[in-house]
Amino acid sequence: MYSGPFRRFFAYMIDCTVLIGGYMFLAFVFGYSWISNPLLHLPMFGIWYFSGIFCFAWAYFALFESSKWQATIGKRALNLKVVDLEGRRISFLRATGRFFSQILTRFTLLIGYLMIFWTKKKQTLHDKMSSTVVIYQPETTATEE
Repeated sequence: MYSGPFRRFFAYMIDCTVLIGGYMFLAFVFGYSWISNPLLHLPMFGIWYFSGIFCFAWAYFALFESSKWQATIGKRALNLKVVDLEGRRISFLRATGRFFSQILTRFTLLIGYLMIFWTKKKQTLHDKMSSTVVIYQPETTATEE
């Protein structure tokens, strides 16, 4: 069953929380020198922070979506998986393409996200560009057999 927009939105909110929290932790552990002398590091802080979080987000989404889980932490929490059009696990390269095509989805004034409401397989623009779908697979229990 294809996932609807609200489940995907809440999974993304979980992922944003994990990403920002994880990145802030890493920035604190590995880059705390700007705390002791912030004026010395201020000009570079914005560049390193935003390029760092972008690379961290790319690695997070691409690695998790191409992994055995086929989902990020947020998607997994809500029983979602990213698969290709035949229902198979996607490669790291396709997951990378999916991540970077989200930039174009955002540049369409979010219309790329709204496509989920009228496409047959509930795909966004970046899903269509990367030939992927997000499916909902509720967990089954042993008593349902």
